[in-house]
Parts: sequence; structure tokens; C-alpha cells
Amino acid sequence: MSEKLKNGSIHLTLIDPEKTGGDVASTICKSAEEAGTSAILVGGSTLVASEQLDDTVKNVKASVGIPVILFPNNISGISRFADAIFFMSLLNSSSTYFLIDAQALGAPLVRKYGLEAIPVGYLVLGGGTTVGFVGQARPMPLTKGELAGAYALAAQYLGMHFIYLEAGSGAPEPVPPKTIAIVKKLTDIPIIVGGGIKTGEDARRVVKAGADVVVTGTVVEEAENVGEKIGEIVSAIEESSQR
Repeated sequence: MSEKLKNGSIHLTLIDPEKTGGDVASTICKSAEEAGTSAILVGGSTLVASEQLDDTVKNVKASVGIPVILFPNNISGISRFADAIFFMSLLNSSSTYFLIDAQALGAPLVRKYGLEAIPVGYLVLGGGTTVGFVGQARPMPLTKGELAGAYALAAQYLGMHFIYLEAGSGAPEPVPPKTIAIVKKLTDIPIIVGGGIKTGEDARRVVKAGADVVVTGTVVEEAENVGEKIGEIVSAIEESSQR
């Protein structure tokens, strides 16, 4: 993923195996690849059976040539059939389980399966989201960029390779550009932004603010023409890329 970022900001398509699995996931991901998405994320905020996750990952892998990266919410989100995994710590969780315990339990599996581990500092902004509830996140205001930036800088100093600013699946609006810009100014590692990004204009705003990676999930599930919608977002990202 870092290599692709050398040419500018990129788009990732998120597939939730609980909502979109099997042949449907394969069809969506194939259209997403054709539209220019750089990788497929597989994961969700709620529980999913390991067999269902494995089936989704295998179907997606068989239909695309781009990397398939796990986006786990727990150790049950690890599949041997993926290429890599976002090895995330939920930085504003009130539970040590989501800070380090789940990672310690999952690390031997990641090693056993030979998955590429991508260290990510994960921040949930705003309240009332499923991911925030499940991860026991202390609500971080969407507009407090300095606070998000302080956590992000700490993650950088701890050795994490990416910062993920999450507004939540189906959020009414993305992380505000001003907040992204402050985090960008305070840190030197790539910023991933997800949640609430539904249009090319949404993507354009977050990229201009400093997002290096844009993730969309809900809009992919709801779009009548997945390829067209992702193409719109990818085009906006490429046009707005700062590099």
C-alpha cells in the first residue's frame, strides 16, 4: 500500500461479510477493481462467523488481482486466506482489550498464517456509531482536531505506520476537513479516512484536507451501480491528490 501512495492518494473498498458475502462480494469487488480501487478491505463492526469471513475472502481473492486486506474488529476477524491485515489498536478505547489484548491474542495467528501486518492507530471520532459502541471508544469530538492530532502523533511515536480516522459506518458526514488538516500537520505518516464518504465531492474534500487513503463501505453496499459510484470517488481522489 505504501508503494501505491507514492503516486498520490488512493481508494480502498470495504466489504462487510455480514452484509455482503459470497458471490455478491465477488461481483462488487470486481467492479471496484475495474473502477480503480487499490485494495479490498474485508471486515465489519459486529460479529461474523469465521467460516463466513473465510468464504468471503476466498471469493473476493478469486475475483480480483489487487490485495485483500483484513479489517478486523476482533480476533474472529482473522482469515488465513487474505494477503494482509490492518493490525490496529483502537487508541481511544476505554478497554485494554481493544488497545492491546486482542492484538496479543491475534498476533500468533497472523504469524502462523503469514499475513502481512500493517500497524494502524485507529481513532473513532463522533458518537453513536456501532464501531464506537463495540470497541468501547470514549467519544472524541469530530471538531477537536488538536485532540485527534495528539493521539495520532503518539501513535506515530509508538511506531505505527498509518493513522485511521473513523467517523463510523453509515455516518451522516465524514470527518471534517479541518480536523484532518490538523492531524496531517502534526504527523508524518499516512492518514486513512473512512465513514460518511458518499460522493466524489466528499472524497475531494477529505483528500484536499490531507487524507492519503479514502475508505468507502456503506455507499458500495447501497449503490445501484457500484462501478460507476466507485469510479466517481476514485476520479475525485486522483484529481485532488496533493502529490
